[in-house]
Amino acid sequence: MDPRYGRLAEVLVGHSLAVRAGERVQIEGTALPDEMAIALMRAVRRRGGRPFFNGHSLRIRREFMVNGEWEDFQLVGALALEEIRQMQCCVILRGADNAFELGDVPTEKQRIFEQAMKPARDHRVGKTRWVLLRWPSQAMAQLAKMSTEAFEDFFFRVCTLDYSRMESAMGALKDLMERTDQVRIVSPGTDLRFSIRSIGATPCCGHCNIPDGEIYTAPVRDSVEGTIAYNAPSVYRGMCFDGVRFRFEGGRIVEATANDTPALNDILNSDEGARYVGEFALGVNPHILHPFCDILFDEKIAGSLHFTPGQAYEGPSDNGNRSQIHWDLVLIQRPDYGGGEVYFDGKLLRKDGLFLPEELRALNPDRLLGQ
Repeated sequence: MDPRYGRLAEVLVGHSLAVRAGERVQIEGTALPDEMAIALMRAVRRRGGRPFFNGHSLRIRREFMVNGEWEDFQLVGALALEEIRQMQCCVILRGADNAFELGDVPTEKQRIFEQAMKPARDHRVGKTRWVLLRWPSQAMAQLAKMSTEAFEDFFFRVCTLDYSRMESAMGALKDLMERTDQVRIVSPGTDLRFSIRSIGATPCCGHCNIPDGEIYTAPVRDSVEGTIAYNAPSVYRGMCFDGVRFRFEGGRIVEATANDTPALNDILNSDEGARYVGEFALGVNPHILHPFCDILFDEKIAGSLHFTPGQAYEGPSDNGNRSQIHWDLVLIQRPDYGGGEVYFDGKLLRKDGLFLPEELRALNPDRLLGQ
């Protein structure tokens, strides 16, 4: 067995989930090697936990979604909810040989499948300790424009980062976000204003996502005004969207364009909450510098932010928005992507991807890497 599998399993089971004796742990894998599933099961048992494995295939899921009926989706959703209710922890590893495998599933089928699965997903997020990550594949290496070997080395390096150093560095930013009222974001094609007053901030340091490296809050639901032009492509529902641009009035997306504007608006018309924003986050992972259409990596890009249409996370960073979608669209503000600024209550917080206040510079790439 590749020794990196064991090291990653220990990060997930020990640091991310902190599995305790007697706890039931669901291991959910899509296109996951048997060896990694076994490494996770052994890591859970070493801590006295009880592992359960659930395997998936995107090709099989596509077949089910294309030809299934609403009643079929409801049954699968009900079974998934019953299973997750029996668990205290959940680790989800998602691989894909083809990032666009679900691209030709009809939009309405995708919508009703997501609706059927939402209760199980909400229970997992709100009632269990969970961690989510991708599994490296040749498809991901291609999207990253890297060889398979180089991408695997990158994957294990970024996934086993010293997240304790990151966690200690995030305290000052969390405190500042929770004292802040007005936020302004300025970049080429972007001038956006909103309030985060009285909404908590949540640091993400390897406990729910691997790789990790963001701190998020949410805008006051009806406070968003202005325009944002995202500069990272994004795959959602098996389709690649690029050049996404939103215009907001009273918190609502009133105009949305992209390379496929009709498909973009189909997603935003999923329900009322899909045109409001449920998350605002700043990305800080020093190993992740460029997007490759995988949101679990792209949303953590150093010098980036994401501004997310759809569902807010329940908990301290909840603005009350509810939706079946949650789409983390990314704007990178480093100079090589056009630069940009983030202002908190009129004061310049971050310029061209780097934090300026002394108490926040520990979150800049050189400090997180110990340089």
